Amino acid sequence: MRRASIAFGALFMLSSVVQFAQVTPTANPMFGTWTLDSAKSRFSPGPALRSQTAKLDAVDGGMKVVADRIESDGKATHFEWTAKFDGRDYPVKGDPGRDAVSVRKIDDYTLEITNKKAGKVTGTLLAVYARDGKSRTETTTGTNPQGQRIENVTVWSKQ
Repeated sequence: MRRASIAFGALFMLSSVVQFAQVTPTANPMFGTWTLDSAKSRFSPGPALRSQTAKLDAVDGGMKVVADRIESDGKATHFEWTAKFDGRDYPVKGDPGRDAVSVRKIDDYTLEITNKKAGKVTGTLLAVYARDGKSRTETTTGTNPQGQRIENVTVWSKQ
C-alpha cells in the first residue's frame, strides 16, 4: 500500500509539473531586435532595400517600433511608431512613405499592419512570426507613390 501511495504521489507531482509547463507563458516571439535578410526577400516591383534593423518592444496593449533602414539608393531612414493592437491609427515619425499605422493582432504569432499616408491606405502588411521566435515573414501589398502595385515578401531574423 505504501508503494502505491508513493507511486501515486510521484505521478501527481509529475502531472502537475507538466500541466504547469503548459500554462506558463513563453516569451513573446514578436519582441526583440530584427534584421532584414534581403537575400531571402522578394521586392516587387523593387528595388530591394539594402538593409533594415528594427527593435520591437512591448507596450501596454501594443508595441513600439524603432527602425533604421538603408534604401536601395543608399539613403538612410530612421522611423518610429507606437501603436496598440486596436486597429486605430497612430502616428509614424520619420518614414516618408507613411504618416500613420494601425495594428491588429490576429493571434500570438500574426499581426496585420495597415500603412497610411494623408489618410489614404498605401499598404497592408501581414507579419507571421515563427513559433520558435527566431524568424518572421512579412507580406506587404499596396501601391507605391508611382502608382505601381507592391507585392513584397520580406524575411527577418531575430538577433
